[in-house]
Amino acid sequence: MLHSRLEGLSPDERRGFVPLSPDFVIELRSPSDALDDLHAKMREYLDNGARLDWLLDPDPRHVYVYRPDRPVERLDDPVTIHADAVLPSFVLDLRAVW
Repeated sequence: MLHSRLEGLSPDERRGFVPLSPDFVIELRSPSDALDDLHAKMREYLDNGARLDWLLDPDPRHVYVYRPDRPVERLDDPVTIHADAVLPSFVLDLRAVW
């Protein structure tokens, strides 16, 4: 989480559970998860300050990429995915997920 986001919180808000979304979220869909519910969850993270969300759907091997003020991007069967905008040099190798 960006330090500047934490600085905006009161001392009481900084203690315990912080009322902010993380900057970067990775969600892995399980067979029991409804895809529409997960899409809504990803949008909620963005609405609360997340800068990058990935929703990994193992069957049919889709990755949905969420960024503020941009349409959702769907990647079909990617081998890797990069989070350079939020975590420079972070690359997730999806072969272990699929």
